Amino acid sequence: MKRVIVTGSSSGIGKEITKRMLDLGYEVVGISRNADKNDFQNKNFIPLRCDLSNEEQTLKICKTIKNINNYILINCAGFGRFEPHEELSHDTISKMCFLNLTAPMLLSNSVLRELKVNDGYLININSIEALRASKFAALYSATKAGLKAFGDSLFEETRKSKLSITNINPDMTQSNFYDELRFEPTTEDDERLVASDIADAVEHILDMRKGAVVSEYTIRSLNFAIKKKPNTKKHPKGLA
Repeated sequence: MKRVIVTGSSSGIGKEITKRMLDLGYEVVGISRNADKNDFQNKNFIPLRCDLSNEEQTLKICKTIKNINNYILINCAGFGRFEPHEELSHDTISKMCFLNLTAPMLLSNSVLRELKVNDGYLININSIEALRASKFAALYSATKAGLKAFGDSLFEETRKSKLSITNINPDMTQSNFYDELRFEPTTEDDERLVASDIADAVEHILDMRKGAVVSEYTIRSLNFAIKKKPNTKKHPKGLA
């Protein structure tokens, strides 16, 4: 049975991708702060608890996942906060850079040799913000643009192998990412994405002929709209 590692597996897009991979018959190692065997009633789900914004915990989990015959790594965990840059704390800046960018690079470093040997896949769940400039998103956009550049460069570096590398760039997706933010997608079907749309993209990538690679996969809602939340406290971050 082929093994998939999914970060951020306990909620949002990561949870939906984990469910899809299990449904497709993969063994899934799910990494998240709250990972639990009961997250999925499936014997092929292996939970690993780790706060990937914490360097010590991340380095430890890198040792755990190394050399366990991995076939796919899906970097999904991340968070965002959208405020004027001068309003962000140093702690928020450090944690976002580490979780959104450094942790995926460390995890990829740990399993890349195996992924290449196994003709596997490396998939980064990125963001539409990696492709554009938006107000109050300087930090978040920088981390996601960095992750995109990492994936693009690694694709060129590994092209002589049979490793497939893809950046998926979703638009606003209805998930717990927005639970602690002051805005969210609307509930209109043509003004939002849902987590299963991203899981569909992952499944499509895996279904393609191995000689062809979708290196960039951008998913947009047909129309654009956001919903501002009334009387919302100022929260530190949105999590995924």
